[in-house]
Amino acid sequence: MEELMSSVRRVYVEKKPAFAVQAKDLRHELRKYLGVSGLTGVRVLIRYDVENISDDVFEKACKTVFAEPPVDTLYKESFEMAENAHAFSVEFLPGQFDQRADSAVQCVKFLNEEEEPVIRSATTYVIEGEVSDEE
Repeated sequence: MEELMSSVRRVYVEKKPAFAVQAKDLRHELRKYLGVSGLTGVRVLIRYDVENISDDVFEKACKTVFAEPPVDTLYKESFEMAENAHAFSVEFLPGQFDQRADSAVQCVKFLNEEEEPVIRSATTYVIEGEVSDEE
């Protein structure tokens, strides 16, 4: 059996522009309801922290579990941001049930039932434009 990687690998998944409905809706709401007029763009990425998984299964999971290649863009470890962008992530607290991560664990086990992956997820928001810290 292939040796398992013990380090945590980070993957970000973002909908391609044509499918980024949540990001477009959030941009509209922030501009309209909160009056953040300098906002030019919003990106929503799902972050997965993955450990205890072999290289082979990790590569397969990137294409089948974490992202859907026709509609998603996958970034490993980090992603490019505009110079005037601000990013923050929202994740579950320890002890709270993370359904997305649990589903990912189950799907990875379908790829190789002998592995016991540990996966955590978060949502990363990137706010682009002339937005002050107060806003």
